[in-house]
Amino acid sequence: MAHMADLDIETLRRSAADACGLLKVLGNPDRLLLLCQLTQGEHCVGDLASATGIVQPTLSQQLTVLRHNGLVSTRREGKQVHYSIASPQAMEVMQVLYRLYCQHPEREESST
Repeated sequence: MAHMADLDIETLRRSAADACGLLKVLGNPDRLLLLCQLTQGEHCVGDLASATGIVQPTLSQQLTVLRHNGLVSTRREGKQVHYSIASPQAMEVMQVLYRLYCQHPEREESST
């Protein structure tokens, strides 16, 4: 890992702004849940609704936010729209969140 003195402050500012943008988009439980499902692979809207229990208007709204921010991409097949994670950064963050919060949920339950 580079030392702080080795890093250009303007580069750090741009990187910090990019990271904040990603974290703002991730800062919604429905969007996190959708991304968690999409880490398993491509899903159509109906599958996402069934898997998450998110109602259609909210689901569409949150998928639009994810799409407009470049975190997911779409593929149309007939009348169905399939979603997948498009951002390598989002995928990596989701993998870290999965390891920290989802892999061993019994740990959290036993500490409360």
